[in-house]
Amino acid sequence: MKNSPARVITDNRQRDQIKVALADKNPMVISGVKHLLESDGRFRVIATASDGERFLELARRHRFDLGIIGWEMPRCGGRAVLQALRVQPNGPRIIVYTGSRDPELPREVMALGGAGYCAKSEPPERLLAVALEVAAGRMSFPFVDVRRLGHDPLAMLTRRERELLEELAAGRSNAQLAADFGVSINTIKFHLKNLYEKLAVRNRAEAVAMGLKRRRAHE
Repeated sequence: MKNSPARVITDNRQRDQIKVALADKNPMVISGVKHLLESDGRFRVIATASDGERFLELARRHRFDLGIIGWEMPRCGGRAVLQALRVQPNGPRIIVYTGSRDPELPREVMALGGAGYCAKSEPPERLLAVALEVAAGRMSFPFVDVRRLGHDPLAMLTRRERELLEELAAGRSNAQLAADFGVSINTIKFHLKNLYEKLAVRNRAEAVAMGLKRRRAHE
């Protein structure tokens, strides 16, 4: 009988904890974030994944309050995860935790339905604060110009991606683009993949057509 009160307290604490699932391509990041959250006592990490595809499977099979995910992950990155969860009823709130230096990324995460954003360059305490804010039903982002959160996909492009789209319209090949930008062809393919995902197109012809259509609309 003496052990009953202690058991009840433990059970209540587990029930009241914020349930979290993590996804990142780096297992050390997952380990560090898990330790940070569980050391706080208000969180319980119920599952982890090494890529976005596995994270989406976790979201289908388990109920959790928060998802903390990386942006660049194999199989399925952060952008695809947010796009998939937008159509999932009662999906978890998502915080993007990333080392990306893209200044446009917080705005894109917000536009895609993310609930919070934290850079990996921030102190660990900042991620903890973001997680608590989001768990309490608030959004947590660095400054975002909300005037640019419309439905124009071109507004989500980085400066480099806009330049790339201009070069595509000029008919430049991947090899020519690599020479122009001073990078490898594989890097160009990576940027093109991101560009197509942001514009929701399948190839360069569709990307160029969308760019020309938007340009005429603003002339």
